Order: sequence, then C-alpha cells, then structure tokens
Amino acid sequence: MQIDFDALYWLLYNEYGKKLLIGCETTKMNISYQIERLLSFAVENSVIENTDINYTRNILLGMLAVSKPYEGAAICNNENVDRILSEILDYCASSSIIPNNSPTSRGLMSAMIMGAITARPSEIISKFMALMSQSPEKATDWFYHLNRSVEYIQSNSLKRSHHWKHSTPFGIMEITINVAKPEKTAEEIELARKSPPNDYPKCVLCPENEGYFGRFNHPARQNLRLIPLILNGEEWFFQYSPYVYYNEHCIVLKKEHTPMNVTPETFTRLFDFLAFLPHYFIGSNAGLPVVGGSILSHDHYQGGRYVFPLQKANCYKKYLHPKWPEVSVALVKWPMSVIRLSGKGKSDILSLATLILNNWTVYDDETAGIYSRTNETVHNAITIIARVNTDGMYELDIVLRNNRTTDEFPLGIFHPHQELHHIKQENIGLIEVMGLAILPARLEAETEKIAEILTGAIPVDDSGILDKHSNWINYLVGRWGTKNTQSDAELIIRDEIGVKFTQVLSDAGVFKYTDEGRRQFSRFVESCRMREAYL
Repeated sequence: MQIDFDALYWLLYNEYGKKLLIGCETTKMNISYQIERLLSFAVENSVIENTDINYTRNILLGMLAVSKPYEGAAICNNENVDRILSEILDYCASSSIIPNNSPTSRGLMSAMIMGAITARPSEIISKFMALMSQSPEKATDWFYHLNRSVEYIQSNSLKRSHHWKHSTPFGIMEITINVAKPEKTAEEIELARKSPPNDYPKCVLCPENEGYFGRFNHPARQNLRLIPLILNGEEWFFQYSPYVYYNEHCIVLKKEHTPMNVTPETFTRLFDFLAFLPHYFIGSNAGLPVVGGSILSHDHYQGGRYVFPLQKANCYKKYLHPKWPEVSVALVKWPMSVIRLSGKGKSDILSLATLILNNWTVYDDETAGIYSRTNETVHNAITIIARVNTDGMYELDIVLRNNRTTDEFPLGIFHPHQELHHIKQENIGLIEVMGLAILPARLEAETEKIAEILTGAIPVDDSGILDKHSNWINYLVGRWGTKNTQSDAELIIRDEIGVKFTQVLSDAGVFKYTDEGRRQFSRFVESCRMREAYL
C-alpha cells in the first residue's frame, strides 16, 4: 500500500505506519542517528534553539515511524544538510514511507522533514523585524541563511548548475544551464494528470502556500516562510525563490491572487520596496503573454542582491524632459530597447516613467513592425527594473516590449526566432532581459554529446538526442572541425551559446541596435516630448 501525500502527518495515524516500526534494527538505528545529526545541524545553524530539541526530535521520530531516538553523540560538524537529508530520504524510499524514489516524491518528503525543524511564521517575522531595526542587510543575511539551511533554497542543485560569462559588443553576458528546478518524469506527469483538480492554493505564488504539504502537481512548502510588507498601501509578501538563479533571488508577491499587470502603481510599489530593502534591486515582468514571465496569474516581482550585465551597460544617448529636468534620461547600449531614468527625486522619476508607459501603450511604428493593438488586443508592454545605484541615486530601467505575432513568427515577432529554439524557446522575462541566460537543464547532456562530436569521439551523424541541434552541429563542425581537445570543445560550445543568447536578446528587442533601429528608438523618445542632451 502506498502512502497518500495529501494527508498531513499521515504516518502518525495509519496502521501502515505502525508496521514500519517492525524493521531491520540496523536500519532503525541508522535513521535515528541521521535524525540526531539533522538536529545538530539545525542547532549549529540557528534554525532551532537547544530548548527546541526534544520537541523537534519527537516530531521527526513520529513522522519517520521510529520508536526511540539514537543513544549517543551524533556530531554534525556543520556538514551540508544535503547529505544528511539524502540518507533520510533513502530510508524513506526503502521503507515505503514514500511511494517511489522519484524526485517529486523525495521533494515532497524533504519539505515535510525540513518544515518540522523550521520555526513558525510569527517567530521568523519577529526575528526578521528585530534585525531590520539594526540594518536591512543583517535581516536579509539571516533570512537568506535560514532559507538555505532548511533547504527551501535548493542548494545542492545550484552547485551542479553551469555558469559562465561571454563577451559581446554590449558587455559581458552571463549564461547558466540551471538544473535547480527538476524536470518531471513521465510517471510523475501521468500521476499529476490523473490527480483530481485542486484550486487550493490557486497557484504556487499565493501566500496560502506557506506550510502547504504539496501534491504531485504542486510543490510542498512546509519550509516556506514569508515576510509581510506594505507596498503602495497594499499587503504584499517577501520570500526567496527555491530555484534561485542569482544571489539572494527573492520574490515579492501580492496577497490577493490577481493577474500580473504593469501600471503607474507598479512604479510606486517598486520604489516602496527599495525603501524597505535599499541594497536589493526589484523588477517586474511585463503583464502580457510572450513578453511576460512564466507566471502571469499572480502579480509579483523579482529582486535580489546582484549586479546584472544590464546595470553595467553603457549609455549612448541622453535626453531631458523640460518638466522634470532633474531626471537623467539615457538610451542604453543593449540588444533590447532600454530607457534608463536616474535621479535623486523619486516622485519625478515616477511621473516621467508614467508618461513613458502611457505613450508606449498606444505607440505605433510601421517601419519597425510595432502596432500597439490588434482590435481589442493590446501588444505593447514594458519590463522594468528599479534600484539604488552606487552614487545613492534612484535608477529605473524601462524595457520596451511588444508581443505581436504573425504567420511567419507565430510565437512572437519580438521573441527568440525559430532557429534559436534548440537553445532557448521560452519567454524572455526579467532575468534574461538583464543579461543572465536561464537555459534549460536538457542542454547539460546535449552539449556533452556535441563536445564528443567536436573531439571526434562520436561521428557527426550519430546524434540521437541531438536532432534539434543538427544545423548548429553542422555549423560547428564546419567551423571548428572534429579534432579539438575536450577542453577546447567545451570552450567552443560555451562561446557559441553566448553568441546565440545575444541573438535571442536582439530578436526580443523592439528597436534593433542598428542605425535604423536607433533612429526609430529616438523617434519614440522624442514623441514623449524629450529633447536630446549631451552625455
């Protein structure tokens, strides 16, 4: 009989769990030992206090159907919790506590175990706010460490992700093949398909996820903790992303389950967030399909403590608006169309940003293929990023987007074109806009095979999983041959992927970085009643 994950702490109450107590004595001793090591880790990393040990131990013993604790010392030596947790999950699989040893089953059980050692939300909020009174940096340092310690942030997967840099005419781009977010197996997809519909929580970003036990088509969140905050007079929450793509990758989500949308109120919320955590950046995806993020059903932003390539990019043209002369307006040298506003006064920046948004929403330029709407369907949108720069000035990057499609480009005119889909087909969202490529985990195995072709280890036509890359492989072989060393082959592939990503961003740009494209871009800026100034 398999265990139903939809029953919280079910092992405490069913007969099957009792039967598990009659097992191999060695196995029971080992799991009780691992429980003690987990407790030691939790104390060493300030996840729990010494006074919490008996209480937490008993929860874990009951959850794992162990009759008594390990007798003796179980020193952790601040070892990475992944290894301890892996031992416990292996035991759960071998003892049929989880129905199978799939990544999803292990993930659901892992969240339950780590949720048992995570303090209640009220305690977390109190500690965070106490540290905020000292400094925002101390508060986020502690909260980020906590999220890593309780494995809400998938630290082990992050270590296996690939990251490199690529030089372009626009600056240094960053490329990642991220394996933090696991792909589901065919069996798991089928189980999710057969699962009855469930509208609680409504989506993975709803605050009701805090403490949720999960199911096969919805992740467990027992170890999730949220920090409440007020943005523009509304209730929002701050948390970290479990699949962190950069340092201190956070998510800011609205209390209500309302769709993504960028309005003048969005600018106010972003600047309110900077008043709360001025050492972070904060940004919003566009609220339209094709040019938006992966979740459009729940209004949210992404932020963190990281300097992206876009932030380092140079500007090539400067403007001023006569109504707000204290705000610097610059066009950024970037594959996408970016307007950078900077200044000391938030209200002036917000007013000018609102003018640009309103003008772009209805802007058409037939020469650039830009139409603001088709009948009642709106096409123009913006992606925005706000931060306090190193000079203490407020900066707001406004990235112009358009999601129109045609028969030639059914997935989007300003979207990665068909010849790039073997590398990147998904929407170009906030993170990619800023110059950090998030490439699918499948590329890890596929590029290893391509490297073998470039070294001559396997023939060109022995591709198998590489059919989607066939044109690219022919190009690589034609340019680089098949007698490369392993290290050279890997460098070639990384460099060529960087070239592809730069083209991805160029495809997504509404005004191309060409002479004609820059003239088109200037026409839009001047339609906002701005005049050119000296850099």
